[in-house]
Amino acid sequence: MNETTAHAQSQIVAQTHTGQQHPIRLYLFVWGLLFVLSAFSYMVDYFGIQGYLRWTLILIFMMLKAGLIVAIFMHMAWERLALVYAILLPPLLVLVFVALMVSEADYTIFTRLAFFGAAP
Repeated sequence: MNETTAHAQSQIVAQTHTGQQHPIRLYLFVWGLLFVLSAFSYMVDYFGIQGYLRWTLILIFMMLKAGLIVAIFMHMAWERLALVYAILLPPLLVLVFVALMVSEADYTIFTRLAFFGAAP
């Protein structure tokens, strides 16, 4: 009787740890979206959009594509919240620190131009 119970428990554990199987339709749909977003990104150059609008559109399309890749192909959409934070939070913090450094650099160059009066 003890062997039967152990065998039944091992079957239950094996059934619960088989992993997730996502439909191929989801991956094909995401590939299609990535293709469309890439086409939009190239159309920005094709139509000759210039200035801040160009870079804003390109960055938006890049972020959307990166988000789809991370969420679907890296399976972040189905992971635990702690694992998502462990993987996505450090790069986000690096971006925040880069933004702070850019702000500090602008302040430094402004201060040098104001007090020394010479171009860098």
